[in-house]
Amino acid sequence: MTPVGFLGLLFLLLALYCGIDPFKHSAISEFPDFESYKVDLPPWELVPTDRDKDNLLQKSEIKFLNQVQGPESMAFDPLGRGPYTGVADGRVLFWDGQNWKDFAYTSSNRSEICNPKPSPQSYLPNEHICGRPLGLRFDKNTGDLYIADAYLGLFKVGPEGGLATPLVTEVDGVPLRFTNDLDIDDEGNIYFTDSSSKFQRR
Repeated sequence: MTPVGFLGLLFLLLALYCGIDPFKHSAISEFPDFESYKVDLPPWELVPTDRDKDNLLQKSEIKFLNQVQGPESMAFDPLGRGPYTGVADGRVLFWDGQNWKDFAYTSSNRSEICNPKPSPQSYLPNEHICGRPLGLRFDKNTGDLYIADAYLGLFKVGPEGGLATPLVTEVDGVPLRFTNDLDIDDEGNIYFTDSSSKFQRR
């Protein structure tokens, strides 16, 4: 067999292996009902062509390296203080200019299993108990912080922080499974995303 033929056969076997996935290595192997959908992209002429000519992002400074685990979203309160961020152990933290301080949390079932661990992945088995705050947005009129918790739903906590109050845990009788992010418009209307009606993060 020629080298080209051998490589072709090897590629074919690899494609078959990936397609059949006999050892269930695929990330979706445990989700037989998974469905994919085609997304129609806009024509190229509608895609913005603006570029960062000065490469400002490459010159940016990394802040808070190794100080917080798994920060997902950042927000600043109406007075410009912060940032506030949700972390892997289920807390929302606040940067006071010198240190990170506890500000809020979404789960009333927190215990020692939610204590700091070596890596963000260490929290995954208990996220549904400790909470996992993802999206954060402040209402600029009231100072209330709205929190999208991946497992527990949509929450609100006042400017003083503490245990957040649940606002939405289901829609039309369907429980929220993966509350991800949110936004608030100028009239105070809240828009939030639920990434899946079937699957959770863990």
